[in-house]
Amino acid sequence: MSRPPFKKPFRSPPPGGWKPRPFVAAPAAEKEGPPLIFGFHAVEAALANPDRQITRAFMTENAQTKLAARLAERGIEPERVTPRDLDKRLGSDTVHQGMLIEVEDLEELTLGQLARQSEGRPLLILDQVTDPHNVGAILRSAAVFGASGLIMTRRHSPPLAGALAKSASGALELVPIIRVQNLGRTMSELRIGGYRIAGLDGAAETSIETLKWAPLTAIVLGAEGKGMRESTGQACDRLVRISADGELGSLNVSNAAAVALYTASLARRGVIKPA
Repeated sequence: MSRPPFKKPFRSPPPGGWKPRPFVAAPAAEKEGPPLIFGFHAVEAALANPDRQITRAFMTENAQTKLAARLAERGIEPERVTPRDLDKRLGSDTVHQGMLIEVEDLEELTLGQLARQSEGRPLLILDQVTDPHNVGAILRSAAVFGASGLIMTRRHSPPLAGALAKSASGALELVPIIRVQNLGRTMSELRIGGYRIAGLDGAAETSIETLKWAPLTAIVLGAEGKGMRESTGQACDRLVRISADGELGSLNVSNAAAVALYTASLARRGVIKPA
């Protein structure tokens, strides 16, 4: 059987013959590095947290001067860098304010430990909220309004460092966080442990202002856009909504968390009387 003719003829070799191409190895995939925290408030809070292990610190001269007292308390001598050095490592659009630290993750509490130290403060549960800026803002609200802690899934959640830490503005060091494999199973364990679980759902008939806050109450917030998964909503004891008077009927997840936590704080102080 004859071969089909080539569509294009072979090129003739150039004078002196073909020169071999140099072999270029494909770049190896970057290994996942240590958690990074940058930005003044996030770094200062990490330095002030005795439970936070800091392995390396990189700072400009100006940044080191601003944090001199905190660095002295921890006995840390940062490596001197320029803003451009940090831009190269973090990206030119990252607001690092001349400081970066490599850290180790904080030790996580158990569900039992979280319940024992709740003191009537609500627990937040995030159902696959993936945006680090939103999670950081939620942590900041949790620190302001006194949430007892935050539960998030290990998958479909942002790393507890980087942009999340920057957006949290120091709250990452203040609010206990537990990462779990199976959210449904964890919610069942919370219920067995005495928690009442309320899920935020814009279509719910009951408003959050009428919710009776049990000593152990958890609030579930769904992912950006999609909201709670159906299975998560079914695992809640009750679905509640945030009352709205404007033409838009929904809030960004971090804003919704702030409103829910503020409502809980008013109820704890007796400012509002749930029905």
